[in-house]
Amino acid sequence: MLLAGDNGATKTQLALFASPNDLRAPLATAKLPSAGYESFTALVRAFLTDISYPITRAVFGIAGPVLNGRVKVTSLPWIVDARQLQEDLAIPEVHLLNDLEVIAHAVPVLTPCELFTLNAGTPVPRAPIAVAAVGTGLGEAFLLWNGARYQVYPSEGGLANVAPINAHEAGLLTALFHTHSHVSYDFLCGGVGLPHIYAFLKETSGLGEPQWLATRLNNAHDPTPVIVKAALDDVEPLCVETLKLFASLLGAETGNMALRMLATGGVYIGGGIPPYILPFLQSDAFMQAFTNKGQLSTLLASIPVHVILNEMAGVIGAATYGFTL
Repeated sequence: MLLAGDNGATKTQLALFASPNDLRAPLATAKLPSAGYESFTALVRAFLTDISYPITRAVFGIAGPVLNGRVKVTSLPWIVDARQLQEDLAIPEVHLLNDLEVIAHAVPVLTPCELFTLNAGTPVPRAPIAVAAVGTGLGEAFLLWNGARYQVYPSEGGLANVAPINAHEAGLLTALFHTHSHVSYDFLCGGVGLPHIYAFLKETSGLGEPQWLATRLNNAHDPTPVIVKAALDDVEPLCVETLKLFASLLGAETGNMALRMLATGGVYIGGGIPPYILPFLQSDAFMQAFTNKGQLSTLLASIPVHVILNEMAGVIGAATYGFTL
């Protein structure tokens, strides 16, 4: 029995698997609010309360850099230690991976129906693959062919400094520097960044903010879903422009990833947000920013770009890794 998990700042998904042939049919699953528990151990224990199967191995993707089996969780006051989890949960074997690692492990086993293609391109067999995930922040990883299979490598590239591609984005960056000493793609290309983009456009675009939207945003615990819904419903131009700028920033950085790794095998974008904002990722803003790389623009246009639709991809990747050990 294999316990697999994918931890994020907002939610944690867990599933129990009996066989590598049943990755789409786990014995039990749960989606739990990460911040609702005092520790990762407490969260997993809550899932295991009604589980009677003897678990022999666990693999967890954790939001943060994993060093020597230990990780300080990004955006949560948790420290997760593999050895301590083995003891606390009475599981003989526990492995911790970065949360982007587990999504990357899923990429080779994803089916076409679990993907939405933004750019078909011309994939090069066994070439490097780049993986990004958009949730609370932006995570990055990559896969390289080792002669027998794809090997996954984690990255904290999302924390790299933002590089504006036009004067408009430069204005956003300048405005943010008044309140933030470091502006990263993790900050702007995740759910946490949308309210900051919105605030900038409210002050500079001349579109204005209607009272109904101001009231709804002021009453919201998290303004991001409010902005996204108003944009998708096409009821508020300010929110539409916010999502367009967000798509441009994400397109630019995923294009940067493709350049750094020469990811002619493809770019895969996972996480909770992309499937919900597909109309904006399908827009010209995303692919124009992705391919806007000077003399290598033609190369970027040939690289396949896919959105991962299966919200269980991280768990599937964790299980895939666990069954190969």
